[in-house]
Amino acid sequence: MSRAVPIDERGYVHPEVLVSTEWVAAHLHDPTVRLLESNEDVLLYDTGHVPGAVKIDWVTDLNDAIMRDYLSPEAMQRLIRAKGINEGMTVVFYGDRNNWWATYALWVFRLFGIERVRIMDGGRQRWAAEGRPLVTEVPTVPPGNLTVGDRRDAPVRALREEVLAHVHAGRKLVDVRSPEEYRGERLHMPDYPNEGAMRGGHVPGARNVPWARAIDPETSMFRTAAELKAIYETEQGLAGADDVVVYCRIGERSSHTWFVLTYLLGYPGVRNYDGSWTEWGNAVRMPIERP
Repeated sequence: MSRAVPIDERGYVHPEVLVSTEWVAAHLHDPTVRLLESNEDVLLYDTGHVPGAVKIDWVTDLNDAIMRDYLSPEAMQRLIRAKGINEGMTVVFYGDRNNWWATYALWVFRLFGIERVRIMDGGRQRWAAEGRPLVTEVPTVPPGNLTVGDRRDAPVRALREEVLAHVHAGRKLVDVRSPEEYRGERLHMPDYPNEGAMRGGHVPGARNVPWARAIDPETSMFRTAAELKAIYETEQGLAGADDVVVYCRIGERSSHTWFVLTYLLGYPGVRNYDGSWTEWGNAVRMPIERP
C-alpha cells in the first residue's frame, strides 16, 4: 500500500477536520469520540464495521419521510440522541466509496450548526486495506445529550431559485458529475441505471470537475492542497473569494466537493445545491447547456 503524506503536512487550511485511521484506532474506546458510518450501500454496515461505530442510514436517518427535504430540528434532536452524541463529543464520519456519503452526512450535520465533526481519511477502504478489524457487533449507546438548534440552510445550502440567480449573475458553479452526465449523454453515473431526470446536460456556466478527482486512487485519501489547487484553481479558475455553488444528481457527490473546497482549501462561500440535476433537469423552463 502506498504511503500517504501525513494530514498535517498536506497544506490544508483546516487539517483538523480530517483524522487518520491510526488516530481512530487509538480512540476506539474514547468516550468523547463517536464514530458514525454512512455508506452508499446501506447494508454494508451489517457485514462489518469499525468497532464501536454507529450506523447512519442516508435514506431513513437524514431525510424527511414525506417532504423532499432534510430533518426538522425535532427529528434531528431525536437522531442525535439515538446515536449517543453528547455535548463536547467529536463526531467522526467514515464510509464506503471514498467517504462519499460520509461527507454528505457531515454536511447535513452542518445544516444544524454542529461543528465538532471530522472525516476519517481513506474511509472503510483504507481501514480494511490496512488489515484493521471490522466487526458485526452493533454497539449499544446511551442516549446523547447534545442540544440541536434551528436548522440554518443558507450558509451551506443553495436552493433552485438561488442557483438560477447565481447563473444570471455569472458566478462560479462546479458540476461534479461524470463527464458523460455533464455532456448530457447520461442521466446517471456510469454503471448505474440511466434514470433521474427528463433532460441531460448541465447548468449554464458550470465547470465539470468529477468529485473523485480529489482523491488519490493509490491511497484512497484526499490529495494534498497543492494537488487540489492545481485541479480547482489552475485548471478551472476558482479562487478562495468566489461565491461557488456545487451540484451533482441529488447532492451527495457534490457534498464531497463542498467538503474539499470549504475545509481543505478554506473557501468561505461554497454552497451545495442538493436538488441538483434531478430537480434542475426536470423543472419547467430551467435553462440547460450541452457541449
